[in-house]
Amino acid sequence: MIAGRTAVVTGGGSGLGAAIAGALVREGARVIAVGRTRARVEAVAAAHTPHVRAEVCDVADPHAVAELAERLSDERISILINNAGIAGPVAPLLDITPAQWDEVFAINVRGIYLTCRALLPGMIEQGDGDVINIASVSGKRPLAGRTPYCASKMAVLGLTTTLAAEVGPLGITVNSLSPGPVEGERMHRNFRLEAERTGTTYEEAQEAFVSRAALGRMVTETEVATAVTAMLTMPGLCAADIDLSAGMSAR
Repeated sequence: MIAGRTAVVTGGGSGLGAAIAGALVREGARVIAVGRTRARVEAVAAAHTPHVRAEVCDVADPHAVAELAERLSDERISILINNAGIAGPVAPLLDITPAQWDEVFAINVRGIYLTCRALLPGMIEQGDGDVINIASVSGKRPLAGRTPYCASKMAVLGLTTTLAAEVGPLGITVNSLSPGPVEGERMHRNFRLEAERTGTTYEEAQEAFVSRAALGRMVTETEVATAVTAMLTMPGLCAADIDLSAGMSAR
């Protein structure tokens, strides 16, 4: 059940995070939208007044996350959606700098570690809770030129299953959702960069990627948000990864 519960959604100021926040509100939840840009999370809150609370936080910063947890100490949080993430560089491994690599892992992996470390104690005390980590099919299948992103999402899968084993006995489920390419600005950016890298057109880069999906298309933000709410209504789901990729294959 989702109605009446309070959920934290990281990366909640735009894209998937905003879509997930909206879907949770429609199911009757109260949402705390967390993001790095105040204007964006406040816009999401304004669109769903009074059901969304906006909070500014860089999930890769331990001090910022600790301060967030302190600000939320009056909330009974029972849902945590770790959605914050960045795409990182589109380039061969040998052309990626250590700073670029570290930035991807800081947000995509350490951010999940820090938010779980900060918010799980409250769930443990309550004896219930649900954590969903947004991973990616790119953490399971090859994607040339995207090594930091793919490696970070594979790390999310490992974090998910291990954490589930740790806190499952305490009444908390931990799962991951692995979308395929999601229609939106991030994928358009990736197609532009891939076209530049390979010397092809934008349309050719997009077609080469999308043609790997059985449905011949990308998934939508609405579909991902719907999958999140569906997962929250499956009480036996734990240590699982749901593939939502329109049938994406590795070829």
